[in-house]
Amino acid sequence: MSALEQMYQQVILDHAKRPVGRGPAIIAEPPAGALVGESHQVNPTCGDEVTLRILVTEPVEATTVAEVLSSVTWEGQGCSISQASTSVMTQLVSGEPVTEALHLADLFSELMASRGKGLASEDDEDALGDATAFTGTSKYPARIKCALLGWVALRDALARSGALPHRVVEQGT
Repeated sequence: MSALEQMYQQVILDHAKRPVGRGPAIIAEPPAGALVGESHQVNPTCGDEVTLRILVTEPVEATTVAEVLSSVTWEGQGCSISQASTSVMTQLVSGEPVTEALHLADLFSELMASRGKGLASEDDEDALGDATAFTGTSKYPARIKCALLGWVALRDALARSGALPHRVVEQGT
């Protein structure tokens, strides 16, 4: 195993052991104008599950016009790939404009379709940060659904919140 593969494996194990955003959402009363969404996704192939909750709010800065993912929390069970991928996704999209979160979801889907080759653009791989650790996962079709589970939940939660009124959302895994 190469040093890069070992590093990627360590990133996945670290996120599986110490997941970012894991736990119930505590939003007693969302702020006025905020959008709330929840999605429960199951991978029927292996039984992995994730329930993702989001809070979308108006931008804080006057220079930003896009709504922002103010809170992303989740609960789940399953393999280390599904849980770590959801953790990495949470870390990447929390605090980001919805449009950027969707862009990252598109890039991750492209990475999962790469069959281990990664993305063509180094800038795109940089944008994905720790999510590039799942490049090797894309070599194994049975594991791709595990890695995509949290990302599918994100798209669905955004759609359910009303933050995506005109965008087609992928169906569950």
